[in-house]
Amino acid sequence: MKILLVDDEIELTDPLSKILSHEGYQVDITHDGELGIQLALENNYDLLILDWMLPNKSGLEICQQVRNHDLTTPVLFLTAKDTIDDRVIGLDAGADDYIIKPFELRELLARVRALLRRIPTVEQNNTEKLKFADLELDKDNQIVYRCGKTIELSEKELELLEYFMSHPGQLLTHEEIYNYLWQDNTKPSSNVLAALVRLLRRKIEFKGQTTLIHTVYGKGYRFGDF
Repeated sequence: MKILLVDDEIELTDPLSKILSHEGYQVDITHDGELGIQLALENNYDLLILDWMLPNKSGLEICQQVRNHDLTTPVLFLTAKDTIDDRVIGLDAGADDYIIKPFELRELLARVRALLRRIPTVEQNNTEKLKFADLELDKDNQIVYRCGKTIELSEKELELLEYFMSHPGQLLTHEEIYNYLWQDNTKPSSNVLAALVRLLRRKIEFKGQTTLIHTVYGKGYRFGDF
């Protein structure tokens, strides 16, 4: 998932961006409010982290412009302005959360995770992205993320995952999957599909996380978090 961090304190943004990257997020940084507005409007970010006081344009103005363009991207203010009035102004401008500097890193990461969980569980839009719970498939760039971590998939694995994510909760028979993946009628042997599913599971289902691909024995597969 992609995060835009706009803050003019380099001694804060550099280590914070490294920590967020280590957690698996893609992070863009700017120290200028005007550029922050441009990036926020031109790119499809999953979260904006904004300082309030910035050169050229304030974080408040960035948030207001984002909302004026009907963008629903979650906004987290990261600022030293700590009065109740300041918080009310920020939230009324369209912010989703507010954390005061200095802050505990684990609290910031928890709030980032909480805001990212608000993304609709299944979504397909003109940016050609599929989302299901904490799994995201960027079809344009052929990249998969789970919990913000990038996952490398082969072309056939991507096609299979796209088919699963486009039909959540449905029983997809072996024949239906074969017909989707191998439309030129040169279908491989029956064990190839089972091997492909096994490889995909290993890559997208990390230890301790919810199983998403379920085998319906003798029939096919069902995709979902049930």
